[in-house]
Amino acid sequence: MATEALHENETLASLKSEAESLKGKLEEERAKLHDVELHQVAERVEALGQFVMKTRRTLKGHGNKVLCMDWCKDKRRIVSSSQDGKVIVWDSFTTNKEHAVTMPCTWVMACAYAPSGCAIACGGLDNKCSVYPLTFDKNENMAAKKKSVAMHTNYLSACSFTNSDMQILTASGDGTCALWDVESGQLLQSFHGHGADVLCLDLAPSETGNTFVSGGCDKKAMVWDMRSGQCVQAFETHESDINSVRYYPSGDAFASGSDDATCRLYDLRADREVAIYSKESIIFGASSVDFSLSGRLLFAGYNDYTINVWDVLKGSRVSILFGHENRVSTLRVSPDGTAFCSGSWDHTLRVWA
Repeated sequence: MATEALHENETLASLKSEAESLKGKLEEERAKLHDVELHQVAERVEALGQFVMKTRRTLKGHGNKVLCMDWCKDKRRIVSSSQDGKVIVWDSFTTNKEHAVTMPCTWVMACAYAPSGCAIACGGLDNKCSVYPLTFDKNENMAAKKKSVAMHTNYLSACSFTNSDMQILTASGDGTCALWDVESGQLLQSFHGHGADVLCLDLAPSETGNTFVSGGCDKKAMVWDMRSGQCVQAFETHESDINSVRYYPSGDAFASGSDDATCRLYDLRADREVAIYSKESIIFGASSVDFSLSGRLLFAGYNDYTINVWDVLKGSRVSILFGHENRVSTLRVSPDGTAFCSGSWDHTLRVWA
């Protein structure tokens, strides 16, 4: 028996060393393609002029930290979820609350608007993703129409509808992502590969896009094929948890924000990291990132209560936005690109333009 165990240990060690050497070879191959830096290519591009963004609306009503938010495709409504167990649908123009749901648990870490605008999905420490249909009947009890779609073995960290209301993609603290059928609650595909909690995901922007990217506590960002369930690309250059991932509008790259106080840009065609957005003075983690509609700006919310705006091409910071009184936890650019909304641990959401 002992010799068997010894053999097992030896083979495990040799397999580990083999894996490491293969990883090294992969990195060498990647390095061969690394001929020029993004900011060098962008030197000929004109610098961005001064631009002023201010808080145009403040949405107050949550009784605790705002943890997640999402825009409706109508460019007007916003859904937000909070540590107080509430999920609120807002009219961002008037700041009115249109719907409110009290979840069975606190810490509602994920929420999403359905593409049709007729439903919302949310979840958190209940390990579930629940879908609520939205109606304009004020007397209707929303909780009665709740549908539990996804079941994980640990907390739900992120959720997103695919291009229809019929499928939902979830990420969880159990280290997996999963694709579910909303109607039946059936698991259509699961995605295994992260070595720790998955914290964030984003769907590729194209209509045919059958890929999505996820990031997690294992410092990895992984690109997945939704049909096969396989990881097609992985990037491991961050030095701490990846809190947020977001595709570049063209779908050819994605950005990530991490607890290592940097945001990074990964080019999928070059299969490597092409830019790092960081400053000596930024020592707090980035909790959330999103691109402007053109892809020229990267908005990033940080744990030091600020929002930094980066020039994606030149890698320089073009603006810093103050206003929140606690860490910025979530940030999304509106579908028409005219504004963006940030949510914070100060219990409020702010719409900036």
